[in-house]
Amino acid sequence: MARVAIGWGVRDLAAAAEVSPNTIARFERGDPLRENTVAIIQKALEAAGVEFIPQNGGGPGVRLKEETSR
Repeated sequence: MARVAIGWGVRDLAAAAEVSPNTIARFERGDPLRENTVAIIQKALEAAGVEFIPQNGGGPGVRLKEETSR
């Protein structure tokens, strides 16, 4: 959901996270990955403007960060 929200394809996220597209595909299928690989993917998404929302009764989620005006 996060990848699609910022308009990235699998290859875009893979390049930003410096992992293989197969790793992203495995992640999206729910296959287990190493904890540090998941952290790298999350960091790449956050750098692109995704904010991860902790579980708050409705389950965890994502949203785009609000842009701040100057």
